[in-house]
Amino acid sequence: MARLTVEDLKALREKLIAEAEQSDIIKLLICGGTGCHATGSIPVLDALEKEISDKGLKDKFQVVETGCNGFCAKGPILVVHPEGVFYQKLSADDVPELVEEHLINGRHVERLLYKEPGTKNIIPLQNDIPFFGNQMPRALRNKGLIDPEKIDDYIARDGYAGQATALFEMSPEDIVGQVKISGLRGRGGGGFPTGVKWEFAFKSPGDVKYVLCNADEGDPGAFMDRSILEADPHAVLEGMVIAAKAINSHKGYIYARTEYPLAIKRLGIAIDQAKEFGLLGQDILGSGFDFDVEIYQGAGAFVCGEETALMRSIEGKRGMPRPRPPFPAQKGLWDKPTILNNVETFSNVPQIIVNGGAWYASVGTETSKGTKVFAVSGDVNNIGLVEVPMGTPLRDIIFDVGGGIPDKKKFKAVQLGGPSGGCIPEDHLDTPVEYEAIIKVGAIMGSGGVIVMDEDTCMVDMARFFMDFIQDESCGKCTPCREGTRRQLEILEKICDGKGEEGDIELLEALSTVIKESALCGLGQTGPNPVLSTLRYFRDEFNAHIYDKVCPAKRCASLLKFEVDPELCKKCGLCSRACPVDAIEWQKKEVAKIDKEKCIKCLTCYRKCKFGSIF
Repeated sequence: MARLTVEDLKALREKLIAEAEQSDIIKLLICGGTGCHATGSIPVLDALEKEISDKGLKDKFQVVETGCNGFCAKGPILVVHPEGVFYQKLSADDVPELVEEHLINGRHVERLLYKEPGTKNIIPLQNDIPFFGNQMPRALRNKGLIDPEKIDDYIARDGYAGQATALFEMSPEDIVGQVKISGLRGRGGGGFPTGVKWEFAFKSPGDVKYVLCNADEGDPGAFMDRSILEADPHAVLEGMVIAAKAINSHKGYIYARTEYPLAIKRLGIAIDQAKEFGLLGQDILGSGFDFDVEIYQGAGAFVCGEETALMRSIEGKRGMPRPRPPFPAQKGLWDKPTILNNVETFSNVPQIIVNGGAWYASVGTETSKGTKVFAVSGDVNNIGLVEVPMGTPLRDIIFDVGGGIPDKKKFKAVQLGGPSGGCIPEDHLDTPVEYEAIIKVGAIMGSGGVIVMDEDTCMVDMARFFMDFIQDESCGKCTPCREGTRRQLEILEKICDGKGEEGDIELLEALSTVIKESALCGLGQTGPNPVLSTLRYFRDEFNAHIYDKVCPAKRCASLLKFEVDPELCKKCGLCSRACPVDAIEWQKKEVAKIDKEKCIKCLTCYRKCKFGSIF
């Protein structure tokens, strides 16, 4: 493929669009993200291609492996395009029936269609499913629709149009101006205005400047950036080129964790294709502007999500933060002016340039513009990737898009902002998702991880879990984070073990204040948030653990004692058969008995008993 000029790019786009409009071929879009690969989408894809070939249908149907579709709970997924029929949880064994019934006879295979949680309602079309219908895809506009390994698919959907506009029709001041008008704030957690950051770097003197993309994404429960890279890598590259023009940079790095092999593979393919087409590298599109991108693989240290630690890591040093100022826009990578944004931020930039900053700012709230991508997981029916307008209430995300809590259990809390975020209770579910409102209720927006918890979650144990993560991931450079979080973890472990004592809660609060005010970087400064938010909203659970030696959620094993109520026991033996360590003695027509010496307090019997006889 010869390198394209800007005129060639426009002609290629028009050609691809015309071919698509004239084609009668139906596309079979198979989700090919990491989640669907894990549930068996590759055998489904192989079986589908073979069945279509064997039936002589290759002139009518085309199998396309897309990136992440977003509805992770339902994979492997197949969408018949342009009909929009949505098939879920497929296996290779389903393929012959699906081809015969739907593709040949034109009948839906009802058992494979989406069913609303808790009902028998079948919804055949993707856009009618509440999970999709209640979203507004912008950063995710191409998810599940294109082959991420084919640049033509991206170009046909206005790919690289924003880049061409920025290179040929806009000055750096124009680009920065439109990004500022858009109100786009960094989607990596801090929410700093993107246009302001770029303006600082543009005005910083120096012939060498860098554009960095943070694809480290270390929060438990977060998979937004990974999914975007797997589904739409060219959007990120295009956003980086536009940023490079804005600050006059000629070199960029994408810092991606090694645990993202599929994202790194597809990103590498996209870089090679972009260079081949003249969309990256020397003299981009004949504009005279040079910009190259390199992937740098990180080892998975959470602290390297902090911008200065990330830069030290790229330099070949230990990933540890440094004091600021000077800020990276003035003195960043190799002490040169540097901008760093995350994957989601860059993926929004091309559309801002194509449609204008005012278009982007027309959605959202006064201080938080545009849309936000969330990874919704935990105790929720519809686990997956969600993009909604800023200002959407948390309740809508969890119950309208997320489908509510499984098994008719009650909602208890939602952890927002990852391990540095906080737990928000039901009383605050109407809080809009915007930066300042989330901070007011004791959490942070973070990169967008949303972990839903039901009534069976112990909030003391949840605080312990996140503090264990923070302590493990602390780089150890500053004493408040290194030693303060360790001491908090020890206290929380003691409380969960039934050894809590008077004064522990006050000590946790005092330590939190010291750590927040004196830690060096954002990891330490926000590290106590899970402790503070759980104490703020679930203090009674801490008191129950400390003073009553009881875990209300029945999760902390050290505080549990198991007994069988002979009046309620139906003598069915279900608990005995389920016990993994044979700690329950049972004979036919006899009441079960628990051997407390063998019992490991795993709660299996408690969950399996249908009659409530184990307490």
